[in-house]
Amino acid sequence: MIGAQRILVLGGGFAGLWSALAAARQLDQLGLGPDAVEVLLVNRDAFHGLRVRNYEADLSPLRVPLEVVLGPAGVRWLVGEVGSIDPAAGAVTVDTVAGTQTLAYDRLVFALGSQLVRPPLPGLDAHGFDVDTYGGASRLASHLEDLAEGPDGEGRFTVVVVGAGLTGIEAACELPARLRAVQERAGLSQPVRVVLVDHHRQVGSAMGEAARPVIEQALAALKVELRLGVRVESFDGSAIRFDSGEVIATRTVIWCAGMRASPLAAGCGVATDALGRLAVDACLRVEGLRSVFAAGDSARLELDGGLPSVMSCQHSRPMGRFAGHNAVCDLLGQPLLPLRIDWYTTILDLGTWGALYTEGWERRVVASGEAAKRTKRLINGVRIVPPTNGDRAAILAAAAPLVQTPPPVPVEPSLP
Repeated sequence: MIGAQRILVLGGGFAGLWSALAAARQLDQLGLGPDAVEVLLVNRDAFHGLRVRNYEADLSPLRVPLEVVLGPAGVRWLVGEVGSIDPAAGAVTVDTVAGTQTLAYDRLVFALGSQLVRPPLPGLDAHGFDVDTYGGASRLASHLEDLAEGPDGEGRFTVVVVGAGLTGIEAACELPARLRAVQERAGLSQPVRVVLVDHHRQVGSAMGEAARPVIEQALAALKVELRLGVRVESFDGSAIRFDSGEVIATRTVIWCAGMRASPLAAGCGVATDALGRLAVDACLRVEGLRSVFAAGDSARLELDGGLPSVMSCQHSRPMGRFAGHNAVCDLLGQPLLPLRIDWYTTILDLGTWGALYTEGWERRVVASGEAAKRTKRLINGVRIVPPTNGDRAAILAAAAPLVQTPPPVPVEPSLP
């Protein structure tokens, strides 16, 4: 690609993938190929992960090969870990199997996402599990299967989930059925216990007053126990201890408490917010960095009404599409498009009980149970999945800088 300019995208998650595809789409619209402008995506592995579904029992659909999506679009990709970013030099170092490479760029899209906050809690690193990454979810799945083969004893099929936010709630609600399925495959039938823990005194503290009773109803129906207003002191692989003095025998603790932007955001040389995110303007340009755009969990975009974007695929995907589009336009002197998102929904998976669908930042409940679950299945299985049929036109069309309409509001079946 001698002589070509380069748009470098860091990260292959929801924001990164769609940034790269949106850039490829806009170049295609302008009649430019990779000989003029190369789009290169760097990711830690060769897959686009549907991270928000890592709590599910079946992990097989959750990794989409980058080759399937990026290849037809004419986007190159490199597997490696980003080491450092030098905006002044317009360069990024990447550690690959072939050694450390220095990649120059003309425009950069920072989309390295977020990661689970891991406090220095005794026993957490050695014995804790998580659903933050595909690797972590796979390790948990193997561990749950191994419980059936392991020694019997107190706490064998007791799982403690720490963090009663959205991820913790979804994980906890899925676990009763997962544990029973593990037992059935092994020909066992023993009591199953799931405990959801949080230092807040209310479950789903960010969900608001209207949604909380629905969540509590689902947890009660699934027999998920709550321990609220307590903090974990330690976990040794056989028991977890709380500051309340309670000790629960368990071999499985899943940590779901807190997220923070990639620490590499702080290495860009500009201020970050309390979550470690880079502030961006409406066109996704990082404030204070002329040639750098950011999208997804590592970017803080002020939405209509003054509220900040949230760490979710709901915001990461449109942020990525606009960041990639605008990186091309900025490079080539074309007008940039500001991103406006004027709606917000939360569709929370509640396991076999169903789901919860809310609208607005105040989380007005519009549907729950099986009706909301249908919408959740549509989101997880269709809306957030990129085209995988190799159709270049379909892939580029899906990357247009548009904000999707809200997912359909489920209609409750009418009574006979």
